[in-house]
Amino acid sequence: MTEKKAPFLNGMVVLLASIIVFLFAVGLIVYASIDFSKNAIVLPFVVSIVFGLLLSAIICPLLWAGLRILKPQEALVLALFGKYYGTLFGAGFFFINPFVTAMTVGVGNASSGSTGKSDTKTDLGLEVFKSFSMLSKPKKLSLKLMTLNNDKQKINDVLGSPVNVGVVVIWKIVDTAMAMFNVENFVEFLSIQCDAALRNIVRLYPYDNTEDDGEKSLRGSSLEVAEKLKEALQEKVAVAGLEIVETNITHLSYAAEIAPAMLQRQQAVAVVAARQYIVDSAVGMVEMALDKLNKKNIVALDEERKAAMVSNLMVVLCAGKEAQPIVNAGTLY
Repeated sequence: MTEKKAPFLNGMVVLLASIIVFLFAVGLIVYASIDFSKNAIVLPFVVSIVFGLLLSAIICPLLWAGLRILKPQEALVLALFGKYYGTLFGAGFFFINPFVTAMTVGVGNASSGSTGKSDTKTDLGLEVFKSFSMLSKPKKLSLKLMTLNNDKQKINDVLGSPVNVGVVVIWKIVDTAMAMFNVENFVEFLSIQCDAALRNIVRLYPYDNTEDDGEKSLRGSSLEVAEKLKEALQEKVAVAGLEIVETNITHLSYAAEIAPAMLQRQQAVAVVAARQYIVDSAVGMVEMALDKLNKKNIVALDEERKAAMVSNLMVVLCAGKEAQPIVNAGTLY
């Protein structure tokens, strides 16, 4: 079912016309009553009363029932005797067919992360509350950008490690007919499809990439992962007439049961990387020191003295504590 624009008239013109008709009907009834009291002619009196009541009690209320006011970025999906009539767009004061009805969003639960426990009394009370709340729920659809922020999910990454992931989705309605008639509740539908798409995407990547091999990860390639999630989610919700504008990962962490072990692993990786950097820098400094000593002919060192000097410099530069100076008054031999 595709969206179409509902026919309408200027609401202000119809309102003014209905007021004029209503005043005319009241005046006709009053005039007929006065004329009947003077002439006592029954037929003109009955005709005037019936015509006046028809205008004031039936025609005018029908005209007023067709008046609608819409704000910017609002839409009204209309049905006539069970068939899709059209969608009313734009801000303004409109008059539409008074026999059409505005469609409402189906009752559903748009929250995620349910515990799986059921309570008959609680569920029954919740359904009753939802049924009564539908009476006061606005029938207009918002065409503005809206935000969906589902609960955090525990998902296994490609390595099988459980991670907690939270995502926020920016979306809007682009086809009101599909949103109202193709799914029961488009908000609940979007929420469920978001959870499913998030699980499918997270399972393709590791949480973190410890090796510098260019492999994408959830932590290091969050923009690419969010773009993949947007594409996957758009394919799923296109049937509901929704457009996914943007998706962003708002929370990413290891699950509580493996968080301490993974923290130790990250610390070990950081320590190894720091030591590697220190050793590489120390080797460069030792090489620079030996080259300058040779160029300036400050002291002549044989291979054994060079080895001793390199050993001492490496200990000083790579040690975690400050070096203690030792004064050598003699020679190595």
